[in-house]
Amino acid sequence: MSFFAPPRRIETTVFTRLPDRFRKPRRSAWADANRGGHEIDSFLEGPSFDRDGSLYVTDIPYGRVFRVDPAGNWEQVAEYEGWPNGLKIHRDGRIFITDYKRGLMLLEPASGAVTPFLETVGSESFKGVNDLVFARSGTLYFTDQGQTGMQDPTGRVYRLTPDGRLGCLLDTIPSPNGIVVDVDESFLLVAVTRANQIWRVPLHASGMVSKVGIFAHLHGGPSGPDGLALDANGCLLVAHAGFGSVWRLSPRAEPLDRVVSCAGYSTTNLAFGGPGGARLFITESETGSILQADMPAPGLAMFSHQPADAVVPKPKQMLGGV
Repeated sequence: MSFFAPPRRIETTVFTRLPDRFRKPRRSAWADANRGGHEIDSFLEGPSFDRDGSLYVTDIPYGRVFRVDPAGNWEQVAEYEGWPNGLKIHRDGRIFITDYKRGLMLLEPASGAVTPFLETVGSESFKGVNDLVFARSGTLYFTDQGQTGMQDPTGRVYRLTPDGRLGCLLDTIPSPNGIVVDVDESFLLVAVTRANQIWRVPLHASGMVSKVGIFAHLHGGPSGPDGLALDANGCLLVAHAGFGSVWRLSPRAEPLDRVVSCAGYSTTNLAFGGPGGARLFITESETGSILQADMPAPGLAMFSHQPADAVVPKPKQMLGGV
């Protein structure tokens, strides 16, 4: 049952696709566990723009990071032993990667070197970190998804403060995935893939977590909400993996727009860029494509792109709230 009018339909076009020289379909341990054992040539994720307008994307099963220039030309920046998923560029120029296999990693774009930043928490391995976001304060929030789901609702959200304190905010989530923070850092929105929900997590100055609720229910499908983004009007953009769509929800969770894939159904993640920052770029991982669509409002300015006034130091491990 729906109480809303059908959302406006926004069409996409293909901005660019992974060039054939980077494609070699084969089996991989990641695909065996996450893609039904099928041979795949890539699985694109983690779109993020740098200050020069180039788009970085990750390729999870083959440990690759690509840079796509504004004309759609691809360059492989890195290839390493890992499964890179989310990617964000810090205000000091460092590129942070949430690596499912290895934890938080750092990419040096000039050399392509990928080095560990945070591999464990309290000497234990992560379940499998997924996505990340920087707040205006410099605080880093990231999700630890692993293979959690309705059968195992133990996925986590972590917070790493600018002074290096690491704490777990939540550890009861059935598959936490994409994550965004509002401009005032008063709440998080987290994509809960296997429950087909978006959770709202209030952020308190005390560090206490309370009154976590469901911001939106998605209808369902073979997968669920994946990457998230906010626009300048406070609307939430939700990449619905397995449904070939991106939903645009108002600040009160009313469905306003549906951005429809012109390629496959695996719409995994998204980022704003282009003229005025109002063009949405979407990774479609079934076909290895990046889609584009012009949106009613520009994306919320990424705090990672603002001038540096703080750095994220090596974290001090703390196992409670921070």
